[in-house]
Amino acid sequence: MGAAQRVEASGVRPWVRAALRCGAVLAVAALSLPFAGAAYAAPSTPEPTIKVAPGADPLADAKATLGPMLDRLHQLYQEAEAATEQYNATVARLAQQQAAVTELRGRLARQQAAVEAGTDLASQLAAAQYRNGNASEYADLLLAKDPYEAVTIAELLAAAGRSQSAFLDRLKADRESLTGLKQQAEQALAQAQALAAQQELAKTDVAKRLAAVEDMVGSLTGAQRSELEQLEKQQADEAQLAFLASGALGKGERTPSQAGRKAVAYALAQLGKDYVWGGAGPDVFDCSGLTSQAWLHAGKPIPRTSQEQWAELKHVPLNQLRPGDLVVYFGGATHIAMYIGGGLVVVAPHTGAVVKVAPIGALPILGAVRPDPESGADDKGGSWKVPEIPKGSDGATPIQPSKPTTLPTPPAPTNPPTPTAPPTTQPPTTAPPVTPTAPGTPSTPGTPTGTGSPSASASTSASTSSSASTSSSASVSASSDPDRSGRG
Repeated sequence: MGAAQRVEASGVRPWVRAALRCGAVLAVAALSLPFAGAAYAAPSTPEPTIKVAPGADPLADAKATLGPMLDRLHQLYQEAEAATEQYNATVARLAQQQAAVTELRGRLARQQAAVEAGTDLASQLAAAQYRNGNASEYADLLLAKDPYEAVTIAELLAAAGRSQSAFLDRLKADRESLTGLKQQAEQALAQAQALAAQQELAKTDVAKRLAAVEDMVGSLTGAQRSELEQLEKQQADEAQLAFLASGALGKGERTPSQAGRKAVAYALAQLGKDYVWGGAGPDVFDCSGLTSQAWLHAGKPIPRTSQEQWAELKHVPLNQLRPGDLVVYFGGATHIAMYIGGGLVVVAPHTGAVVKVAPIGALPILGAVRPDPESGADDKGGSWKVPEIPKGSDGATPIQPSKPTTLPTPPAPTNPPTPTAPPTTQPPTTAPPVTPTAPGTPSTPGTPTGTGSPSASASTSASTSSSASTSSSASVSASSDPDRSGRG
């Protein structure tokens, strides 16, 4: 029987019958799968309590439970950073004011010496005139042998008179200048004392903010800290992707200036060093301490704090960023980092962490500034390549307690003095009362001593003012705080 006859006899083509047989086999296998799975899942092997579907977020539960905690921790970090920058600004202003006080003290001493010398000379001239009078000079004029000699003597007498008059005028002006310098010195000292008091208040605020961070971090378990670190890294990566996708950074790598290359090299050399509030090297840094020191070592001094750097340096668009430029974060410009190319920054993050490399878009960006806008790209140095990042320097930022040596010492509570009843049986003493210390004068150990009082004035008022100025200046702090050892 031929092929056509076989098809007609059965009524079904052979490849159709084969397909039907395969389908029947697959159907039987499909029906048997659930039973095989059930048989494999023995009661001794419990099913997992948390099932993660393909493509789901593995940190979903952590976000739900630890997300608010991470938000609170970020808020505490930001508040501590803002307080630190306020302290840094006060320290910088106090240093400038102390320098002004020192300069005024030197000018005051020199002016005091000039007035004293002039006063002594004036006294000698007055004594000579009292002893000799002007009779001898006029007698020489009358007894001159010839008219020419008489004219010469007359001119000399007139010149001496003019010279003496000019000298007395100069002495009067010097005395007036001395009085003005004394007033300036007193005002400068008062301002320095006020800044010293502000510094202590700012330090207290920093201690309070950091204590809040330490309390929260210290209350976390090791597992919670680890989960928070991973959650924070995931959020930073997501923010970075969104930032890069926006196109705000522009395309391609721009070449830094010659100083920018040096600043980036310095900043990267500090990777792994501890973040310490108020730190400005060489062993510890805060965010603006790192950027200011990097540019200082590049030969371009810039302001100390992130707010001052944002306010005083030239703003540049993000799509024009070049390595060495500074990226400013948050609305109050309370955080800052240095751009190194490739969408990355080097930064001192927060207390408990170390200097590291981070994505530029991990935090809310306020803008960017350029310390050396007058300098062009350093094309001679070659096109810029993002430096190789040491292993571990761009990982998750650790969330951990700070080293005790990096925290400020909280101010000791002061007990008010116990009042005593005034004497009733004895009359009050006639001795002059002791002048109390100004309430704003800090009593922190290590306060520098005054550089010495100017020479005593010929007048009582000058001597009194100089002594008072010197005594006041001794209470003004100009050295680094002993609680912040290791800071630059």
